[in-house]
Amino acid sequence: MINKSYLDEKKSALRFLMRALTYRNYRLFFGGQGLSLIGTWMQQIAMSWLVYRMTNSVFLLGLIGFSGQIPTVIFGSFAGVYADRLNRRNLLIATQTFAMLQAFLLAFLTLTGSVAVWHLIVLSIILGTVNAVDVPARQSFVVDMVENKNDLGNAIALNSFMFNGARLVGPSIAGILIAYVGEGVCFLLNGISFFFIILALLAMKTNQKVLQQSSGAVLHELKEGFQYVVSFAPIRYIILLLGLISFLNMPCVVLMPVFARDILHGGSHTLGFLMGATGIGALAGALYLASRKSIIGLARLITISTCVFGCGIIAFSFSRYLPLSLCLMLVTGFGMIVCMASCNTIVQTIVDEDKRGRVMSFYAIAFIGMAPLGSLLGGSIASKIGAPFTLALCGVLSIVGAIFFYSRLPEIRKYVRPIYLRMGIIQEMPTELQ
Repeated sequence: MINKSYLDEKKSALRFLMRALTYRNYRLFFGGQGLSLIGTWMQQIAMSWLVYRMTNSVFLLGLIGFSGQIPTVIFGSFAGVYADRLNRRNLLIATQTFAMLQAFLLAFLTLTGSVAVWHLIVLSIILGTVNAVDVPARQSFVVDMVENKNDLGNAIALNSFMFNGARLVGPSIAGILIAYVGEGVCFLLNGISFFFIILALLAMKTNQKVLQQSSGAVLHELKEGFQYVVSFAPIRYIILLLGLISFLNMPCVVLMPVFARDILHGGSHTLGFLMGATGIGALAGALYLASRKSIIGLARLITISTCVFGCGIIAFSFSRYLPLSLCLMLVTGFGMIVCMASCNTIVQTIVDEDKRGRVMSFYAIAFIGMAPLGSLLGGSIASKIGAPFTLALCGVLSIVGAIFFYSRLPEIRKYVRPIYLRMGIIQEMPTELQ
């Protein structure tokens, strides 16, 4: 017979792990966004497979990725200004509606057999422009849903869990659907999935702080946000590292169809398994972060997880055995999500509230905006030296970035400790790095 105190202890641990879900708005967001993200991952996998099937071109795989993410570089910083000025929930309803329409149009073109590569490029640019507005607003909106800032790290970790749970489920479903009914159905289901997050946002009762409406020029506020990011060492170094990891991770995503078909000699289901393995590793990383009681020590953890990510990529690039490749993608996914979610948690914790939207727009530029350059350059380099050596190079550069970040930890500690003291996260100056 199971001891009652043991069950109570397990229930208490689970409640602690999921404590951000005690907030109604966050529960709505978690459920709606989780279902929508499954469709998003289905579309991403179906898009890359469709392009490679139609063209057999590694370069065009990179070009499609570039087209979908370069708008963030161009428009992301401006979007951050409006994320500070406007109601973020209403902004998110608008972006999700436009993304839904893009998915339905893509589904129509594919299912009717009239889709061409130029359609995919144009629609990728449209979706990228929508995401340029969506990401800083969505990242900033987490604070509006979680009232107690001590639960912010848990909410961000659960966001990562949600994102990578979808990353596990979506590609697996997409791999099966592509094999039996084609890519168009994946696009159609993605369009339908947006209804869930739109309905969740409409059902929320938000208490977003009314920010003072600025009469200043957008460029002035943009400059103010940029100066804040550049002058504040912790955010500066975190965003630089995040941009590097995003840049180096994108060739892994873009070149995965090459590994699935040409190196591991599989099909669309193999691609789904590889992406799903990354999702499982990322899920484990997100659960680990959600179980942490404090954000203390996250900067050091960023260094370790970046090294794990780099080593996983290097080993995967030389694997020719599917079970080993799947295990290595688990390792890569774990390192990647621990690094990125830890970066997000620290930035969201220490940023000034009146600059949150702008800072998260620069965060989005690093996270998403560097990816198109990685897509384009990764595809170009792979066409010359091959996909395996391209990924191995990405792994080596990741480790170099981790070493540089580690050398900056003393400076980061100097700025972060007073903030943690003021917020009550720590009671006295700890001897370990924050």
